[in-house]
Amino acid sequence: MAPKHSTRSFVAGERFFRLYHKHCVQPDQDTLFGLLEAAHSLNDRLNKRTGSNFFECNEFVALKALRNLFHHEEELKHDVRILSVEEMPPVTSDLLYLCLVPRQLVEKAIAQINRKRREQDASIIRITLKWYGNVVNINPCIFNFAVHVFEKFRLLGLDLNNEEYIEFRASYEYEEEHEHSHFATGDVVCHAGSAEQLLMSAFADVT
Repeated sequence: MAPKHSTRSFVAGERFFRLYHKHCVQPDQDTLFGLLEAAHSLNDRLNKRTGSNFFECNEFVALKALRNLFHHEEELKHDVRILSVEEMPPVTSDLLYLCLVPRQLVEKAIAQINRKRREQDASIIRITLKWYGNVVNINPCIFNFAVHVFEKFRLLGLDLNNEEYIEFRASYEYEEEHEHSHFATGDVVCHAGSAEQLLMSAFADVT
């Protein structure tokens, strides 16, 4: 049984997996920003209630920087594009959606990180996100962070009861049973030219 002091972690965890599921099924700008806020809140609740957190998780470092930028400059959410891979026939990926952010926006998020952490976090962000010229695909980072959240909860013995978490757990256990990787590469392969050029074209207003 999970300790009583983890109650708020349960609530924050259920909210995270609920919003993550919504973002996977029908993603848009609102699901993205709701999920980023949920990740931030989850880390805060977990840290306060259990002493465990995601500060050493590369994906969280990247998402936290973006969350902080969007939180203070909400109008920037209009610069995000979410594209279905199925609607881009020349493209294949191990995820159904691309979540594209302008490169300059990510650079701005890095520039706003506390000076003491900026150099280290910048390096983490550059190797964690998927960069294609002037656009950055952050969806693989979101997907892989959800895996880290699940594994953290399992390590701490916190088992949630909401439908979205149970569905995620079943998928994870299936992958475990069949020796599949739990993590996505997020690589975008273009069968007709350059993936970078295609994504930049799909995001033509990014400079």
